[in-house]
Amino acid sequence: MDVDEKNQVLTSNMWLQMSWFDHYLQWNQSEHPGVKNLRFTTDQIWTPDILLYNSADDDFDSTFKTNVLVNSSGFAKYLPPGIFMSTCNVDVRWFPFDIQKCELKFGSWTYDGWLLDLQMTDADISGYMPNGEWDLIGVPGTRNEVFYDCCKEPYPDVTFVITIRRRTLYYALNLLIPCVLLSSMTLLIFVLPADSGEKISLGITVLLSLTVFMLLVAEIMPATSDSVPLIGQYFASIMIIVGMSVIATVVVLQYHHHDPNGGNMPKWVQLVLLQWVAWFLRMKRPGENDDPGRPPCAPNLRRCSSGSQSGSIPNPPDPTLHPLHPQNLTPLQTGPLHAGHPHLHTQSSANNNGNLLYMGFQSIEDSSVLSEPVQRNNITGPPRVAGSPPPHLPSQFCSSPPPPDTMGCPSTVSSGGGFGGGPGGLGGCSTSGMGDPQLQAILEEVRYMADRFREQDEAESVADQWKFAGAVIDRLCLVAFSVFNIICTISILMSAPNFVEAVSKDFV
Repeated sequence: MDVDEKNQVLTSNMWLQMSWFDHYLQWNQSEHPGVKNLRFTTDQIWTPDILLYNSADDDFDSTFKTNVLVNSSGFAKYLPPGIFMSTCNVDVRWFPFDIQKCELKFGSWTYDGWLLDLQMTDADISGYMPNGEWDLIGVPGTRNEVFYDCCKEPYPDVTFVITIRRRTLYYALNLLIPCVLLSSMTLLIFVLPADSGEKISLGITVLLSLTVFMLLVAEIMPATSDSVPLIGQYFASIMIIVGMSVIATVVVLQYHHHDPNGGNMPKWVQLVLLQWVAWFLRMKRPGENDDPGRPPCAPNLRRCSSGSQSGSIPNPPDPTLHPLHPQNLTPLQTGPLHAGHPHLHTQSSANNNGNLLYMGFQSIEDSSVLSEPVQRNNITGPPRVAGSPPPHLPSQFCSSPPPPDTMGCPSTVSSGGGFGGGPGGLGGCSTSGMGDPQLQAILEEVRYMADRFREQDEAESVADQWKFAGAVIDRLCLVAFSVFNIICTISILMSAPNFVEAVSKDFV
């Protein structure tokens, strides 16, 4: 027995059992000793014209014409075998956990119920050979009488209903398990890092794989619109999940690669994604709790900055020495600042020979020439006590302000700046009002570098916000799609009426 679901044809190998009494074929056995049974062909005696009403065979009557066995009492027995092809309305709603019921309707083609009264006997399935795809549940039969408008005579028929159950092991291994694995791979899209560049490719690959399996199902299913197969519903739901995951991945990548110059994140997005959803998913920004003792005066920066936009830095606990790369600054070998300070010229030349130039600060006012990003790039030196000479200047040169008639500093030296010991002094000396243009140029370069580093930090902070928002969306989609995938798998596959029976018989 076989079922062609696409063409909705049931092919079964069986034989019919027909018997009747023919009074014209009786004889006296005593008059004809030894003659108990006679065999006649269907052309020699009368036979009922029993046909399969719902036959799908080209010859319509597919029985093999065998001999009719007749005994002395006129009892005739006719057992024609045949391969019957009958139409079967295949219901694929619960495929592959479906149970099909195919009818075989037998009746006389020309005799009515008054001339030929059909009686039914139960079908004998003792000789049934098991099928690898279908399990035979039973073959119940009923006798029916139909009255037509044209005639008052009844027309009886005998209908057998072949009930078969599909064995699902083959389809589970070749369709269901791969589909479940592909749906699980959909969740890997949200685990894959955004910087890998393979998130969209993975989603499209899974979508194409599901399309291939959908084509396999379409090849074996009939082209009917009565119902959608169960496995088709499952595939469609998984394809919707994959399609939505690709859309979500596009949004995640747009957040992850958002241009910091394109604007800050809207407040409502920060409130929803960075606070509410992140708290619900137990997510924290990288480095959020690295420095819990830092005052939150600038949450959008990595470190706190108490200065103005001109490049000030936080008040250090002790004066520090800051190395500056000389190739980025104007050298100090020339100019009036070195003209009267041979010690400074000698020491600066020695330290500026392809290495580093050290500048020390003693007060917060002039410590603003180096900003926080410079400190973060390891541009720091060992602390020293206020008022002590820096290591690159001789102690006799900067120990105390020399008198006006000495050679320590020029006549313009005062406590207002330059090389003096007052605020903004360089190495313990002071000049009046920062008069050296090259020193002013150096300070401008340092301020420019500080501003550039600050702008870079702000841009990185904005970019980190967008990246973290993308990570939150990734995690949210991972949780949501996992729950939706599990619900779809359980609700769709277990909705079949005989799901438990199929699992217990085919998988256990």
